[in-house]
Amino acid sequence: MNEKASISRTSDLLPEPTLRRLPWYLAYLSTLRSASVQYISTTRIAEALDVDPSQIAKDLSFLGIRGKTRIGYQVNDLERALRDYLGFDRRHNAIMMGVGSLGAALMADSGLQRYGLNIVAGIDINPRLAGSRIGDVEIFTPDHTAALVRDLNIKIGVIAVPVEAAQEVADLAAGSGVKAIWNFTPSRIRVPEGVVISNTSIYSHLAVMYNRLSTLSID
Repeated sequence: MNEKASISRTSDLLPEPTLRRLPWYLAYLSTLRSASVQYISTTRIAEALDVDPSQIAKDLSFLGIRGKTRIGYQVNDLERALRDYLGFDRRHNAIMMGVGSLGAALMADSGLQRYGLNIVAGIDINPRLAGSRIGDVEIFTPDHTAALVRDLNIKIGVIAVPVEAAQEVADLAAGSGVKAIWNFTPSRIRVPEGVVISNTSIYSHLAVMYNRLSTLSID
């Protein structure tokens, strides 16, 4: 058997829970590579990430990735295969809709670029921000959205605006031609058919954390 991890592209059939776990595996593999570890088993990955080893094997089997008997997966090859599969090695141009504290922080986060998200323009309703920059990224008023999406080959709109403006901004992004929206607001926005929506509500995670925290016995 070839020692290198192999991968078959069946991404459109992958269950969402599997897709959510794959970046965990990738991050762990990156730490192993940095420590010069050459091979890793599902058992060791399971111990590190608190995921059942059979689940890890199943997740990787969806991608057609196989390890070597009694040795496991070659770390470098598996890391590369996962990065390629997840699209982290390709550039995905994005536009930031709302450049307040959260939007500005996302624009300044170089880590997103390492995972393929390339924010190339910012949009904000504050006219005083027009023409300014966050890092190398210029800020524009909303009326420039469609032209920017077209001229800069933008596929993704990242929304970080007040909740009451979320749907209007999503409509603007979708109407301007973006194919996917990453929504950071707590609003459950609606998008036209053919536009991908991914919701990341930090408020939902806060609610879960606060609830769990309240059940702890505090001396």
